[in-house]
Amino acid sequence: MKHEIRLFFTALQFYTRLPVPAWVGFSETALNQATRYFPLIGWLVALAAGLVWLAGSYLIDNATGLILAMVASIGITGAFHEDGFADVCDGFGGGWTKEKILEIMKDSRIGAYGVVGLILLLGLKFTLLHHLSRFFEPMGFTLLLITAHSLSRFIAATFLFTHPYARTTADSKARAATQGGTVRTLCIAAGFALVPLLGLAYSLEKPLLLLVVLPLYGLKVYLGRYFTKWIGGYTGDCLGATQQLTEVGFYFLMGVLWKFT
Repeated sequence: MKHEIRLFFTALQFYTRLPVPAWVGFSETALNQATRYFPLIGWLVALAAGLVWLAGSYLIDNATGLILAMVASIGITGAFHEDGFADVCDGFGGGWTKEKILEIMKDSRIGAYGVVGLILLLGLKFTLLHHLSRFFEPMGFTLLLITAHSLSRFIAATFLFTHPYARTTADSKARAATQGGTVRTLCIAAGFALVPLLGLAYSLEKPLLLLVVLPLYGLKVYLGRYFTKWIGGYTGDCLGATQQLTEVGFYFLMGVLWKFT
């Protein structure tokens, strides 16, 4: 049990800016195993965002609450996944060889592709959430956020089991977290991702909601093929981009499902 607690705090330490006990320490082995708690981190981030949305909506209005919720989620993670998405936009938008793409993604500066990509991504996320929030009670909307955050993180994590890591150098900050995984890790991560989805489908009495896993995973397959074509695999930035795109994709599919069912 203590080992699993250490792994959880290791995941919390790597994927968020939240403080963890000093005794947790750091090891590459623990970071790799901590991937199993990546979707659980999504629970915490989404729960905090939901509470901020509720407060902001009560004090000001719904739109302001949503903006504040997005600020909260970005603040908790340190824009970890948004940064990965921006780097992917810059790298694949401005590079034409594997070496150049990886070099651009490693650069801490953001370019035009990254700026435009983030503006469009965050704008789309806001409009989708604003649309969906009209149909949910506070608890239901928070469960929606938890489902989106946990499921998108799980789908991103499946890259560890399906694709090779693209960087050959050892200076990648995400390398230790992206070196394959065990069946146990996959099953635990899947559990944390699917429980909120099952709860959401049950509470809404919409069993078809479970089918969103298929197009979201299909998006991951497409991204995997694209990344492999250009750089021979994936990087930590690719995982961040996948998380962001599948999260927004989930909101989009929810909007479509809500309209036609």
